[in-house]
Amino acid sequence: MELGTLLLIVVVPGVVLYIWYAKLISRRNTAREALSSVDVQLKKRHDLLPNILKLAGRFMTHEKELLEGLTALRVRVDADYDRADPAAVQAHLSAGQELQSGMARFFAVAEDYPDLRSAETISKAQDTFTEAEAHISAARRFYNAAVSDLNNAVEIFPGSMIAGWANVKAMPFWEMENTDHRAAINVDDHLK
Repeated sequence: MELGTLLLIVVVPGVVLYIWYAKLISRRNTAREALSSVDVQLKKRHDLLPNILKLAGRFMTHEKELLEGLTALRVRVDADYDRADPAAVQAHLSAGQELQSGMARFFAVAEDYPDLRSAETISKAQDTFTEAEAHISAARRFYNAAVSDLNNAVEIFPGSMIAGWANVKAMPFWEMENTDHRAAINVDDHLK
């Protein structure tokens, strides 16, 4: 066999494997970047919560359990986690989702307190929180798109072999926990 042919047989597959490996690592890094973007938005929301809860605490003495629960969720969301561990990422994202649901409950309960509802400060806080949630939603879309690209590369042959060799794992999607939003809505139930 000729040296050039032998070199071609060895070099071409090596280059192809390297390109595939580089794309896989690039997709993993993009997914991690997206996760960091989610964390930045969660941190912004996290920083808003103490002020909102302190303000509401003045008015909502009967809702102490709700306020304490939100504070505990805030601590869980802020805890460090291993970004390379899909289970830890999923737990972090789930805690963020629980906090979002808790804040929605909080603002719904706040509607029952006229003094709180009429306070300009709580109104501004609610607007700021809504804006933060919109940013989190955008970050979630970016994260899920990056995870989709990564997971496809990790799960489809020959990427699956290279991913195993490179220790690149599929990451979890950030999905909505509550499936009630998928149920059909009967308008008559809301027009009573």
